[in-house]
Amino acid sequence: MSAETVTGTGPAVPRSYGEALRALGSKQKTAKGAPAYSRFVNRRAGRHLAAGAYVLGLTPNQVTGISALFTFAGIATVALAEPSPVTGVLVALALMIGYAFDSADGQLARLRGGGSKAGEWLDHMVDATKISSLHLAVLVSFYRFSGLPDAALLVPIGFTVVAAVMFFGMILNDLLRRAHYAASGTLPAAPARPSSLRSLLVIPTDYGLLCLAFALLGVDGAFPYVYGLLFAANLAFMLAAAVKWFRDIASLDATPVGED
Repeated sequence: MSAETVTGTGPAVPRSYGEALRALGSKQKTAKGAPAYSRFVNRRAGRHLAAGAYVLGLTPNQVTGISALFTFAGIATVALAEPSPVTGVLVALALMIGYAFDSADGQLARLRGGGSKAGEWLDHMVDATKISSLHLAVLVSFYRFSGLPDAALLVPIGFTVVAAVMFFGMILNDLLRRAHYAASGTLPAAPARPSSLRSLLVIPTDYGLLCLAFALLGVDGAFPYVYGLLFAANLAFMLAAAVKWFRDIASLDATPVGED
């Protein structure tokens, strides 16, 4: 028996960073549909942060708070500071660190035996706030510092709508599926094996890639161009995904849920 592990009638309880890191390997969410940065970089970074947080005795809600501090510090910098190469790198780092801690809170909850409804609520509220406020901060930055034509301001406005709708759609899909399976007494199909090719193809929709793009914030003309391309890709994905999501949810209506 490892000296670093407490054992009893239940499963082993990790006591060190290494033990926690190994335990997290079997407590990962499915990678199906996850874009490349989120799947191959952010979740792995979040795993290390979750193991460290576990050893330090932090709660998932505290980790969510750390994520929010880094994320909203980066967002505030976008809106308030004049773009420069240094500013861009600092913003990108703050957003990427915040995103890694966002992955860590859920992993820590699973390592501790499961999360709480309040913790899930807090996590989703922080996510909903950041995805809208980030693009509104870009709107403020473009207006104050870029000298772009007024029409360019429509891009971050549109990106705000697209990001909010996509987030709501994913949360609503999950909620409706869980409610359906609970009411029908059926089990969801086992998730398909994640595709690395698909993860690469959908990387323009990856929040992690958007975080990286802010490193170009102070490079003349580069950031608005890259940001515009990401907006166009996300808009196209949202329109295609909305059709698929509707069909998926409609298919649940064909499954009887029984009578009271």
